[in-house]
Amino acid sequence: MAAEDLIVGLDIGTTKVCVVIGQYGESGQLEIVGVGTTPSRGLRRGVVINIETTVRSIANAVEAAEMMSGREVHSVYTGIAGGHIEGINSRGVVAVTGKGREISREDVDRVIDAAKAIVIPMDREVLHVIPQEFIVDAQGGIKNPIGMVGVRLEAEVHIITGAVSSAQNIVKCVNRAGFKVNDIALEPLASSKAVLSQDEKELGVLLIDLGGGTTDVLVHLEGAPYHTEVLSVGGDQVTNDLSIMLKTPLETAEKIKKEAGCCYAALVQEQEEVRVPGVGGRPPRSVRRAELCEIIQPRMAEILGMVREQIQRKGYLGLLGGGVVLTGGGSLLAGASELAAEIFNLPARVGYPARLGGLVEEYYNPVFATGVGLVLYGAAKRETGYVDTSSSENTFSSVWDRMRNWFKEFF
Repeated sequence: MAAEDLIVGLDIGTTKVCVVIGQYGESGQLEIVGVGTTPSRGLRRGVVINIETTVRSIANAVEAAEMMSGREVHSVYTGIAGGHIEGINSRGVVAVTGKGREISREDVDRVIDAAKAIVIPMDREVLHVIPQEFIVDAQGGIKNPIGMVGVRLEAEVHIITGAVSSAQNIVKCVNRAGFKVNDIALEPLASSKAVLSQDEKELGVLLIDLGGGTTDVLVHLEGAPYHTEVLSVGGDQVTNDLSIMLKTPLETAEKIKKEAGCCYAALVQEQEEVRVPGVGGRPPRSVRRAELCEIIQPRMAEILGMVREQIQRKGYLGLLGGGVVLTGGGSLLAGASELAAEIFNLPARVGYPARLGGLVEEYYNPVFATGVGLVLYGAAKRETGYVDTSSSENTFSSVWDRMRNWFKEFF
């Protein structure tokens, strides 16, 4: 199969880089044929701080995925996150000018342009403009107004902005690793494609992607995003707490967290013990698992509490009929969904990527939610008929041009 038939998702995280390779099988179904992960050392809280280290991590992760799939990667769809991400809801209004007052594509383009005409600082750029609903002559709840007759057309949109420098550094790292960036997508948007059902999006759902350095938050209401936020806290804080309290190196604390950690005390039996390796020649010792929970649970509750506070302040907490979905590596911590259900007083579950076929056992893990979502994002872009003809020299400008017109794939 030709390399251009591959759809590759590249998730550059704070603690690990994940690569997911997808292709269409003989039946026409999208399948995952390769995955690769490698530790990430060049990012802090979702933002690149060391170009060379990040380039090596990207190259190693792609190589691992190439070996599994037997395919060669040339271009990728990559994600962006970090505390600089900001979501804004906006509204635009125009008069319908088409023949017979029939709403045309041009009218929709004009009302979207009016909605996104907001003032943002010079160091920020629009990443996505996503239509929430259209209103024709005071009649709301319309997803696609083209062909309808009206005098006044309004659009409510969700605009996601980010720091220009952060996106430039991501593109630079990928290019220096030897690959072309087809497009950049906000990571929680990609994750939502992989783990949320359409019913959940329509009912209202809160997606929390618990990463190592960041916690990505996305609220879907009536099928569209209404709130986006990236908190600069994540699972690394839990590991750091364990390292300090147990007086053990970070690597050991991370291993203990994954193997024996729990963030919901009701799930821990009092007599359970965990072995903590000694440091500097000291003998290993045992601690009660309940003690680990006493360290982990307050920090996880703090992170989820910060999310709850933001959602409640925006007025969305009472609109989440679909509950809470946790994904990312942090969601694998025992008791995470139970703690979330208690804090939000809503049903909560751990979100696993959709089963697309292929190497199901390898990618059916919340760690790969963003990577699989980026593959689905790339597949959706291809289905809209977009053909990338840009050269590597103008990759960054072409990426931003496509982002400005990203809303068009919704029609």
